[in-house]
Amino acid sequence: MPSPFDQSTYQVRLEWGTAGLARLAPTDIVVVVDVLRFSSTVIDAVVSGTEVVLAEAEGWSRNGAAVAAAAAPDATVLIGGVRNASAVARAVQTLQERRQARTSVAIIAAGEADAEGTLRFAVEDQLGAGAIVLALSDRGIDHTAPDAAVAAEGFRALRGALRHMIGASGSGRELAGGVEATTRIEAAGLVPTSTTDAAALDAVDVVPVLRAGAFVPFA
Repeated sequence: MPSPFDQSTYQVRLEWGTAGLARLAPTDIVVVVDVLRFSSTVIDAVVSGTEVVLAEAEGWSRNGAAVAAAAAPDATVLIGGVRNASAVARAVQTLQERRQARTSVAIIAAGEADAEGTLRFAVEDQLGAGAIVLALSDRGIDHTAPDAAVAAEGFRALRGALRHMIGASGSGRELAGGVEATTRIEAAGLVPTSTTDAAALDAVDVVPVLRAGAFVPFA
């Protein structure tokens, strides 16, 4: 039976974490948004020509990588954030044109999960999700669930203060103090994206897509 919370009547949907992904009706595309660290680090790695293997990413990301792994069997998985919001919207539009059919999109904000798996709201992921929803709307993909619309309007209102908002968030302050996640990323041979760069809107034009277990440039 359809659930009041599955957002199935909307083309563009938004939820939080793996539980939120499971709550939604199945979608054609899942965009994983985990601005600090997963999304931005994977985006920049792919820009540099590095292929990021999902199984390895699960070793240094317990939030975004888990969402990508949960979505992978049933949907096209894209990685998005503030850095590539407009490029993600363009990729979604391209996929829809290739399918020649209305294409549903789930924006999954990863949030921050602690070691016990308890999820908390993350300002940076709300902003990253909102940036993508707004970019989709600008391309006419705008049959948007209320959850997604709220994120988009929040981003619209705060886009001039992205660096401050993301840097001053709990996650941003935690990273500024140094966290184990940074060490794990470096151990995997990747360069963590700084908080400042993660807040740079549309700084890159590349969208990682999950293919055969690895993130590669969407084309």
